[in-house]
Amino acid sequence: MMPAFAASHHGRSFGLRLDTLIRLRWLAVAGQTAALVVVNLVLGFELPIAPCLAAVSLSVLLNVFLRVKYPLARRLGDGAAGPLLAYDVLQLTALLYLTGGLKNPFVLLYLAPVMISATGLSWGTTVALGALAVACAGAVGLYAWPLPWGGPDAPVLPDLYLAGVWVSLTVAVGFIGLHSWRVAEEARELGDALAATELVLAREQHLSAIDGLAAAAAHELGTPLSTIALVVKEMERSMKADDPYAEDVALLRDQAKRCRDILQTLTSLQAGDAPFDRMPLRLLLEEVVEPHRNFGIAIAIDVPDDPDAPVIARNPGLIYGLGNLVENAVDFAAGRVEIHAQWSPTSLEIILMDDGPGFAPEVIARIGQPYVTSRARDRQDPDGESGLGLGFFIAKTLLERTGAALTFANRALPQTGALITVSWPRAALAIEVERGATDRRGLSYSSSKEA
Repeated sequence: MMPAFAASHHGRSFGLRLDTLIRLRWLAVAGQTAALVVVNLVLGFELPIAPCLAAVSLSVLLNVFLRVKYPLARRLGDGAAGPLLAYDVLQLTALLYLTGGLKNPFVLLYLAPVMISATGLSWGTTVALGALAVACAGAVGLYAWPLPWGGPDAPVLPDLYLAGVWVSLTVAVGFIGLHSWRVAEEARELGDALAATELVLAREQHLSAIDGLAAAAAHELGTPLSTIALVVKEMERSMKADDPYAEDVALLRDQAKRCRDILQTLTSLQAGDAPFDRMPLRLLLEEVVEPHRNFGIAIAIDVPDDPDAPVIARNPGLIYGLGNLVENAVDFAAGRVEIHAQWSPTSLEIILMDDGPGFAPEVIARIGQPYVTSRARDRQDPDGESGLGLGFFIAKTLLERTGAALTFANRALPQTGALITVSWPRAALAIEVERGATDRRGLSYSSSKEA
């Protein structure tokens, strides 16, 4: 996982909407005005009301200017949102300076700009705002007007107590700012990883759709091509050898034959590999494994011979998810990858093992989370640079959509390597089979209508 103080994976902040900042500042203006009115008029405390209202009015003018000058839907990056939040810190400092400094209980409002920055801006901007807030709090702790008070005996707080208030505020800014930024960053990482998963699944579904359209085209075009070939054959029989159109008819015959050969090839491909609505478990595993057999790693598939072997819908997400797990095993295996399948009347398990180094202890508990990676892919990354750590996340997400549960572990000693178990309830697989058949029938029907 990314360290707490590291820069974002994305190289940019999430940003803040201008409308959000304006609304929050209006809320602050309303709260500050209400506090001043209550303290001065209701409680009868003496305070410099004119300078305080001037500081509040400055925020009002800034809000009006931003609303008139810029579109509200505009999203601000660090360069624009950072200074606006810094202004909020300085405006709060001016109010606190006029109303008692660290003795004022509203000093806790220094946390607000830092938390807002932590949720939408980069870590560097958040640290700068936190440092500004801490420095301003220290300044008003040393230099401030007296705390407004209505009685004859105004409270006198010891300097040591005020120093403790400043220290606690500093700790709160650091802790809450870091925690808020880390939570927001994890949400951004998860959102990006889910978007990557959706793109992968959309690509696989698009390929399956093309597969179905090819089958529909091969079926629908077969009849007219047969008619064309029959007509051309009759034309050839009725022509004399020296007919000037003989060569054109021969060319037409050859091209019609070529079209039929192409359609026959499409039909054979459809019958061979890709488009089975329902596939025996062994055939499905062979399809998953086939792209990874040419990397010098032996891949063994163990599926018991049983007439009750599961028949599974050809789900692109399931195939791609299992393929990611196999690819990872091939990348790290020393020489062999084993895939075992076992089932009962109520469940199906696929166990994938390799003889590599296994999962690193520091990441094994977090396998399946986005951006978790600890080792480079030696065969595909000779420079030793690790990937984004999305492979397991995508595989886990896609397989869980089919009703699967995944567990990750290392093989028991003295064996070495990773051990991944993917298990499904048989009822979930039956639903997938039914859904896959329904989707394919709908695709074939719509394709034939378009043809």
